[in-house]
Amino acid sequence: MKADLIATRQAIQTGSTTVQAAAQACLAVAQSSTCNHAFMQLTPEALQRIASHPQVGQSPLAGLAVSIKDLFDVQGQITQAGSIVLKNQPPAVTDGLAVARLRAAGAGLIGRTNMVEFAFSGVGINPHHGTPAAWDGLYDQAVGTTGQPHAPGGSSSGAAVSVATGAAFIGLGSDTGGSIRVPAALNGIVGFKNTARLVPTQGALPLSTTLDTVCAMTRSVRDAILAHEVLSARHVPRGQRPLSGYRLAVAKSLMQDGMDATVSRAFEHSLNTLRAAGARIDEIAFNELNELAPMMGTGGFSPAEGYAWHREWLDRDSARYDPRVLQRLMRGSGMKAHEYMDLVQARRQWIRRVEAALVGYDAVLSPTTPITGPKISDVAPGAERDAEFFRINGLLLRNTSAVNTLDGCGISLPCHAPGTLPVGLMAWHAAMHDDTILQLALLLEPLLQKH
Repeated sequence: MKADLIATRQAIQTGSTTVQAAAQACLAVAQSSTCNHAFMQLTPEALQRIASHPQVGQSPLAGLAVSIKDLFDVQGQITQAGSIVLKNQPPAVTDGLAVARLRAAGAGLIGRTNMVEFAFSGVGINPHHGTPAAWDGLYDQAVGTTGQPHAPGGSSSGAAVSVATGAAFIGLGSDTGGSIRVPAALNGIVGFKNTARLVPTQGALPLSTTLDTVCAMTRSVRDAILAHEVLSARHVPRGQRPLSGYRLAVAKSLMQDGMDATVSRAFEHSLNTLRAAGARIDEIAFNELNELAPMMGTGGFSPAEGYAWHREWLDRDSARYDPRVLQRLMRGSGMKAHEYMDLVQARRQWIRRVEAALVGYDAVLSPTTPITGPKISDVAPGAERDAEFFRINGLLLRNTSAVNTLDGCGISLPCHAPGTLPVGLMAWHAAMHDDTILQLALLLEPLLQKH
């Protein structure tokens, strides 16, 4: 894996490299075929301008390259959210709050990254702007055989590829049902979804006002902590507990269902590795997870809340939407007010039951996704592939979306062996357990990389 932000910042401070050299290296990757379709817009002048500032190397982000998902307002740029519907809207007058915090911490904004249209899929396909191919950031190689690129995961597809390839040190994105953790898993990098309330969503185009979370992907856990500290404007304490001091759970229900062979091997090997290192891991029934599908029977929050935001655009411009995104949004048009209110109440009660079931545990471990990323050709735009696309989309988002429904936090860590498709291990818990999850992840990361 390429050097992370903290290592590069240290190299700048000791004089072994410069901010300008780091900026040029990132730009070279971003402008290469490796990042094909990963960026909607590159801004080399903005990156070079911050890199030339004499004191920027001493700032938290040291002038190093940060990519911005096309969901976020950047002053002077049009926020299209991966669509063509919004391409003629006026440029943003101000930065979104997350972008402003990154900029204030010394981020070098390298450009806007491609994404699933309006953030509504976990696969990563974009029929308007192309689909970036997945890249294995852990082992620094393309994912899949020559001529058979794999989907990057979504909706923060370009953000993940920008980090995995080395074009950016941090990829700012969003996570409504897994849009940070899924692409992190499929690209062999780290993706941390914080408790939603910890980072403001101001200046980010919404999908679900209930579930939307602003967060980031990085090359390491320590970079994930740094990015979260900047975005949340708070300090994450560093823990002193050994791995044996944590009590961990593995759910028997739902999250291990339907694992493919690659994920199953990586997950089993990871658990064995952690147990050998002293981790206390209990298998628990966790039947509350089986309540999710019936609870979401009327469609869930994203279609209803997404439709509410899009309905005027849909009335006059639906033909220019990705048909797959359109289909999911239109499902929200049929949800009745009492069904929505019932869902709000059911979720509140479910959260209480899950929190009770997890009393005494510091984290739950599960595969981030039960399957590896599909070949792009198998899920590319086309009605003849829609059934397979929606099947894959449901599987990729199944585990991660449970954490969003919980209003929880979780981190995806790469846990695959060299030469295999990337796999993520997710450590997660309920709301406001963020510091514990991040402290635990610092211990898990080196063990999982012993492959």
